[in-house]
Amino acid sequence: MKMVVAIIRPEKLEEVQRALNERDVYLMTVSDVRGCGMQRGYTEMYRGSEFQVRLLPKLKLEIAVNEAFVEAAIEAIVHAARTADTGQIGDGKIFVLPLEDCVRIRTGERGGEAIGP
Repeated sequence: MKMVVAIIRPEKLEEVQRALNERDVYLMTVSDVRGCGMQRGYTEMYRGSEFQVRLLPKLKLEIAVNEAFVEAAIEAIVHAARTADTGQIGDGKIFVLPLEDCVRIRTGERGGEAIGP
């Protein structure tokens, strides 16, 4: 089992969900987050003063998958979250972490059975 953590642009969520659903990946947790990377923020004017916005709004997707779905999930996210054909700075990152255990609270199922199909 793996935990796929993806940081994406907020406007790409629906496309990413659609792409994951096409690959039979339905379960995820979505959080509003702020972060900085190579994008480095932007400058904004507020009441005549200029200030730097360094932490940009992003979405964090946490998706627990069985081994058989890891590559499909990654491909779906990359394809749907990429801006244009070549991508742009700020499109996001994907992290794949080992997942030691999972327990479905309702039934008590453990491991891969608790995640899904």
